[in-house]
Amino acid sequence: MTMPLMKPRRKNPVLRTRQMNLPPWARGRVALGMTAAAAEGRFELQVCQECSAVQYPPRDACHRCLSPKLKWRAQSGEGTLLGQTTLHHSNDLFFRERLPWRLGLVQLAAGPSVLVHLHGEVGAAPAPVRVGARLDRAGQAVLIGFPGVGGEHMADDKMLREMTSDPKFRKVLVTDGKTAVGQAIVQALVKAGADIVWVGHAEPWKKLPGIEDITALPQVTLVPLDLTNERSVTELAGEVGGKVDIVVNNAEVHRAFGIAARRGTDVARAEMDINYFGLLRLAQAFGPALRGRSADGVTHAAAWVNLLSIYALANYPPHGTFSASKAAAYSLAQCLRAEMRPAGIRVINLFPGPIDDEWNQNLPPPKVAPSAIGSALVKALREGIEDVYPGDVAQEWLERWRDNPKVLERELAAGGS
Repeated sequence: MTMPLMKPRRKNPVLRTRQMNLPPWARGRVALGMTAAAAEGRFELQVCQECSAVQYPPRDACHRCLSPKLKWRAQSGEGTLLGQTTLHHSNDLFFRERLPWRLGLVQLAAGPSVLVHLHGEVGAAPAPVRVGARLDRAGQAVLIGFPGVGGEHMADDKMLREMTSDPKFRKVLVTDGKTAVGQAIVQALVKAGADIVWVGHAEPWKKLPGIEDITALPQVTLVPLDLTNERSVTELAGEVGGKVDIVVNNAEVHRAFGIAARRGTDVARAEMDINYFGLLRLAQAFGPALRGRSADGVTHAAAWVNLLSIYALANYPPHGTFSASKAAAYSLAQCLRAEMRPAGIRVINLFPGPIDDEWNQNLPPPKVAPSAIGSALVKALREGIEDVYPGDVAQEWLERWRDNPKVLERELAAGGS
């Protein structure tokens, strides 16, 4: 049984902050297929299209019939633990700092035998296990053996917390608390056990609906933050930047219409100023502090979350300039992910479909409830997922985009959705 994580003592500010050592991260191009699936919360292995043999480790040709026709397919992960060992010594710096470390050999029901990191609640061999793929601190897929039935505090396992960004006992900055989505995110983080949630408010003199509900929570503190104002961002970073463990950038400007339906560039400029340049200002101000604290004890700096949109993948003409601003933010988020990865900071992107708010009121259902976005965000933090697509519309768009981006573009241009 996993012991519940206790709230860590405050760090002595005189002590030096440890530098981050990443686990071994080198992977071949073929193996990155497993990483791509793990980034979206799936455990996939290669399956031969000729003889149906399941492959592990990843390879270029089938181990049974030598066919090169291998496709990644989702696996249940059911298997049996054949044997286990506990490392008490390692030449790798990452594991040396985290010993002891349990490893096990699992025979999957699908066929292959795999070497996995073992959750603390997995019993001695032989024992039933469920293998799942997670991203490690280097952003690469690793396999973890979970117990068939876990306890209440499974997420507090020392090894598992190294693979995730659980908000429990962490300090979080949510950049915009005036919207229903922002308030739902705050409530979800508090429910997940966040220690402190700083909530940005660009216009603190305004009494907006729902603000009193979240400020009544003892973990929540409103802070002045205007992402269009570099001084505002810099001042807040100087005040709390060295304490934040998770940044959630949910601030956005969303207006309807495309190019010809509106004269001038003022609205499009406002969308870019928040959706793109706001992210850039925030990353420049808070990024260095997060990278510097990525090995700072049990509640180290862990993650950066961006609220994007499924419109970032393919422009939705009725919301054309908003789609373009989110596409720019998506590209910038990929750059941020590459720069954060050497420090072990996970960058998570949320791509919801139409949200049930005032800017999508004329769109027919289904639409994503703000509470669903809050739940999806916490789930991504707890499970170490990089890309999340909340809602039925987002899932459908993603499938169509992966199948043929050009066909999706033409359908949207013709008035489809």
